[in-house]
Amino acid sequence: MNYVDKLHLPKEVLEILSVCPGYDIAKGVSDLVKLAYCDAKDGWHEVAYDIPAKGRVVEAKVCRVRNGIAANYLEAYMRRRDPDCMLIADDLPTDKKRFKEKFGSDFHDLRQETFQWLQSQKLAIYPFIAGSADRGIDSVVVAPANAGFFALGLALLQGILTPDEIKSDFQPKAVIYVAPPFRHTHFGGKQVVVHNRQEELYEMFSYNLYPGPSAKKGVYGMLINLGEQENWVTAHCSTVQVITPYDNSTTIMHEGASGGGKSEMLESIQREHDGRLLIGRNLESEEKRYIVLPRACELNPVNDDMAVCLNTLQKDDGKLYLADAENAWFIRVNQITEYGIDPDLEKITVNPSEPLLFLNIDAAPNSTALIWEHIEDKPGIPCPNPRVVVPRKIVPNVVNKPVSIDVRSFGVRTPPCTRKNPNYGIIGLFHLLPPALAWLWRLVAPRGHNNPSIVNTAGMSSEGVGSYGPFAPGSYVEQANLLLEQFIRNTNVSNILCPNQNIGIWEVGFMPQWIAREYLARRGGAKFAKERMVAARCPLLGYAMKSMMVEGQTIESCFLRVEKQPEVGIEAYDAGAEILTQFFYKQLKPFLTPDLMPEGRNIIECCLAGGSVEDYNALIKSSSVFCDNG
Repeated sequence: MNYVDKLHLPKEVLEILSVCPGYDIAKGVSDLVKLAYCDAKDGWHEVAYDIPAKGRVVEAKVCRVRNGIAANYLEAYMRRRDPDCMLIADDLPTDKKRFKEKFGSDFHDLRQETFQWLQSQKLAIYPFIAGSADRGIDSVVVAPANAGFFALGLALLQGILTPDEIKSDFQPKAVIYVAPPFRHTHFGGKQVVVHNRQEELYEMFSYNLYPGPSAKKGVYGMLINLGEQENWVTAHCSTVQVITPYDNSTTIMHEGASGGGKSEMLESIQREHDGRLLIGRNLESEEKRYIVLPRACELNPVNDDMAVCLNTLQKDDGKLYLADAENAWFIRVNQITEYGIDPDLEKITVNPSEPLLFLNIDAAPNSTALIWEHIEDKPGIPCPNPRVVVPRKIVPNVVNKPVSIDVRSFGVRTPPCTRKNPNYGIIGLFHLLPPALAWLWRLVAPRGHNNPSIVNTAGMSSEGVGSYGPFAPGSYVEQANLLLEQFIRNTNVSNILCPNQNIGIWEVGFMPQWIAREYLARRGGAKFAKERMVAARCPLLGYAMKSMMVEGQTIESCFLRVEKQPEVGIEAYDAGAEILTQFFYKQLKPFLTPDLMPEGRNIIECCLAGGSVEDYNALIKSSSVFCDNG
């Protein structure tokens, strides 16, 4: 049996390969590294296509660098994910916009056009398994060979099966077709990814070359679809085992919309040159607040962005168990603006043991790509979304087995809040949430302030249920039910809410979640006494801390309870709370359908009635080490 026969390819793929001018079956990452710059002239490989009425359009320029491959898009729009790029071609239940609804025609004709275009190209194909090796989806990618950098990114993120790893029962249940020119010929230059869920095969058509909507989030959609069929969740989170200086271990799962601090939860604390931690900078007075933390906790990363919460992993002990769903991590490095900010990541990326893929990094052929050298969207304006794809196996201290969760955190990008400009930046350094309220935050999932990962959206918007809504091909209510079952079943998991960027008038970056990580790990399993907490003035924020001490140093109350800041006060805080409350009301009402679990309806109705934190406590009884409900 030859290699093609061994792959048991779908008939559509076989038809394409039978007439295309040639194809390469990549047998490993090294094949795709070579393909990524195979036609380089003067060190640069141009990913270009002839577009009717436009001529030759260069999508990206790619070069070989000492530490991998560097690819840069010529169009600033293509350097970030468009959150509205997903369309559904089939007739199965969905809350997404259908292809026919948007374009007024059935997808069938464009599907055939796509196959015809692929038949005219030299191609690259390879097999992989989406998700976990033991419960993933047998898949194959079909891409134009000149877009080798894109195929490389997908192989790094999702893995690639070598010929020796192909088992006799390998049977593709998903195919990714890549056809970049259609962005210009059919979609007005916009990113579009079409999902076509068939009975035996999940087809995904990527009509752009930014990996975010397809190679990463598109595959995420496949896993969400599988989980919906089998009643489990693919969480949008990072997870880290935090080891204190006293050898105590706490595992934290951090969820949130894009830009919500998932990658940052795995990073070491960023220190000032003198070693202090800058808690925040007052945007009015320029005053700064610091603490000293001589020794930070050790970090053992588990996953960076996607984790499968398979039913086979659960032990019914009140804990949530999960495992990484990816083969590599898609790390945003916009916060690394100079050498020395993140020594750990800098060390990994400057001299890696395997080639990496750099996106939106200013690098020249045969140079070393440096993660603090970002390309510019405009003169003087750096791209806000520089990325590097790092295989998880080269990450130091990475955990390669399922873990149980002690603390479940949710991150929110928050704007400044002042008397002059009240806003929803009223979240303190961290808040303790009853499980019912933690579930609500995952339904509304704010994208939040100044999101660097996606194309700009005006005002406060939602990332959708679970903060993975843009990637979910099916029903939001079904995902809401699956998430609610997690919170009802896993009552021995603590829940916190953590802001980033701003706390009231104070600019804080990601320091709140780093301090919360250190503080909670040092507490271990110790319960919070009732007198240490106070119901937040805004009930949606659960409990605020009255006081907080880290390694003998007190965190000022203005960072814990924003209404105590003189630049904010009660009136501005309440105005910000009203913005947040109205946002919750707007996002939650669509979930009130007959398909929602009765427990979920009760929680949402409690919110719409202005329920208190104690009301939420009563809706899901928790045995969490935090927020003892008696």
